[in-house]
Amino acid sequence: MSTPTPGGPAADLPELTTQRLLTVWQPDAAALLLIVVLGGLYAWGVLRLARRGEPWPVARVAAFAVLGLGGLAVATMSALAVYDTELFWPAAVQNVLLDLIAPLGLALGDPLRLAALALPGRGASRLRGAMSGRLVRFLTFPLVSTGLVLTTELCVYFTPYFETALRYGPLHELMYLHLLLAGSLFVLPMLTREQTLPAWCSHPVRAALVFLDGLIDAVPGIVVMTHGTLIAGAWYLHHAPAWAPDVLRDQQLGGGAMVTIAELVSLPFLLAILVQWSRADRAQRTVLDRRLDRELTPAAPVEGRPETAELVRPWWETDGGTVGQRMRRQPPGS
Repeated sequence: MSTPTPGGPAADLPELTTQRLLTVWQPDAAALLLIVVLGGLYAWGVLRLARRGEPWPVARVAAFAVLGLGGLAVATMSALAVYDTELFWPAAVQNVLLDLIAPLGLALGDPLRLAALALPGRGASRLRGAMSGRLVRFLTFPLVSTGLVLTTELCVYFTPYFETALRYGPLHELMYLHLLLAGSLFVLPMLTREQTLPAWCSHPVRAALVFLDGLIDAVPGIVVMTHGTLIAGAWYLHHAPAWAPDVLRDQQLGGGAMVTIAELVSLPFLLAILVQWSRADRAQRTVLDRRLDRELTPAAPVEGRPETAELVRPWWETDGGTVGQRMRRQPPGS
């Protein structure tokens, strides 16, 4: 496994083949530190629950580690990071990994719920208090967080932000973190079992918002792909290797990759919401069935009353609400 020196001249980088795309890596200290911290905290929470006899789902651990932390590692230390200063399309794929795929993997692991369960009582209360604070509520409000993701992508590509980040390493690392946080603000509240969204944001509403977000996420890629002006053109014209495609063609490839990945990511995201919806509906039906079982049990025998005690009347026969009235009008056996 080769590890080229970051920031070297284009002539030092061989042509990006499929083999090199899969085998070339370079270390990134800041990204590696973030991965270790996130992974360590998550593992601590899982072990703490395991000691209490409350196993955390293996599927959630796998999603957090493989799709979340793995996506973060691929974006910042794979061949994408090696070639992102020489070609535009690896940088475009890298950014989509950071603001769409890695946040989805982290959210599927439900770290907020894990932290709320693993922390001691006071710590859990503080965490839930922070999640219900005004600033967090505002930033995670679905329309606001969707707008932040879109604004971040457009800001990266259509302001000097991106080209300046290519020139200065610390700003490049800050851009990585910016993209990761922007994506997480939308995805984490949508998938966590903690109550972080407004009461009206039910599972059907969430499914509609995720579908809408999938359409919005394609906008930056379409704009990049069809934009006639080169993005960070001065940089890439100067650094493009001799074997690289035309710089405009390179940008079109990057925009196409952004659109494709954005649409592919929206499918498992929507599926996860639908699975949660199904489970919540099943749990609600179970609670209702138990309530009906209790209300349909025979009344306790009373002295002087025949043993064939009359059943307690179901709730809908005495309920004055719309649901009760509708059920009373429903013909028997329907």
